Amino acid sequence: MTDSDSSSRAAQVGVLYGLAAYGLWGVFPLFFALLLSTGAMPVEVLAHRIWWSCLLLMGLVTSQRRWRELALAVCNRRVLMTLALSTTLIATNWLTFLYAIERQEVMQSSLGYFLTPLMNVLLGVVVLKEKLRAAQILSVLLAVVAVLVLTISGGQLPWIALVLAISFAIYGLCRKTVAVDSLLGLTIETMLLAPLALGGIVWWQVTAQSEVTSLAAYGLFVFSGLATATPLLLFASAARRLRFVTIGFLQYLAPILQFVVAIAVFQEAFDQPKMVAFGLIWGAIVVYSLDSLWALRQAARARLTEKAHNLTVAPDTCTA
Repeated sequence: MTDSDSSSRAAQVGVLYGLAAYGLWGVFPLFFALLLSTGAMPVEVLAHRIWWSCLLLMGLVTSQRRWRELALAVCNRRVLMTLALSTTLIATNWLTFLYAIERQEVMQSSLGYFLTPLMNVLLGVVVLKEKLRAAQILSVLLAVVAVLVLTISGGQLPWIALVLAISFAIYGLCRKTVAVDSLLGLTIETMLLAPLALGGIVWWQVTAQSEVTSLAAYGLFVFSGLATATPLLLFASAARRLRFVTIGFLQYLAPILQFVVAIAVFQEAFDQPKMVAFGLIWGAIVVYSLDSLWALRQAARARLTEKAHNLTVAPDTCTA
């Protein structure tokens, strides 16, 4: 098998992993709605999700014999502080997501994850001092108008969507800058939250605040750990095999599926203001995606030009 055949095969497998990861994230509202239907509070579901994810991830770290790497990461003050921040952000994201499901506002959840790439653009300006291209400015303005439409029509900010988008965008920035891979990073994050999560689970049971009593419900809680870790590990496998731009397009599968679930399963209203807002967001995404492709092609063209230039200059240098 040639290198090109091997690369093509890896890309095909990567796409399958990516589709599986984002597909699972897309139907998450169905699973967590089932958990909430047991009578559990959103914060209680979050606690179980953290605790059982932590146990599963620690098992994976043990099976891969990576505890030394994890210990070195924890001993690095900068890494630990960054992961402490990312832990707070992902917990906020997960809890807000559960709250959206409980209130049957999955459409806002979908909107939040559609907004995330555009929020990344704003973070690039604010944090990394990047300059926006004209198309990026247009895509951000379209998103701002969409939020204004929803705010004016609903009488309040679509705060669920904004919290989801902001928390996940900043979380991604934190994880991008910390020198720890997906498995170890998520393991440390859940370990930081695990004592609080276990304490809450025990407290709600002892004080009879929890309405969950059936073994089937507890089985679902245990399964929530696997449901949390599986798409993350699939995503990590996809990311290793695919170009960043491919991952960028695959990421829209999750909010698209959540949007379909909101209408088909939760039967949320899709009135005219929402149609306008989502139309603006989808337009912003199209502009953003086309601009990303253009920038990628320009960069590839520049590399080829530089390579050709180096090849033509090299003989002169050798004969000098």
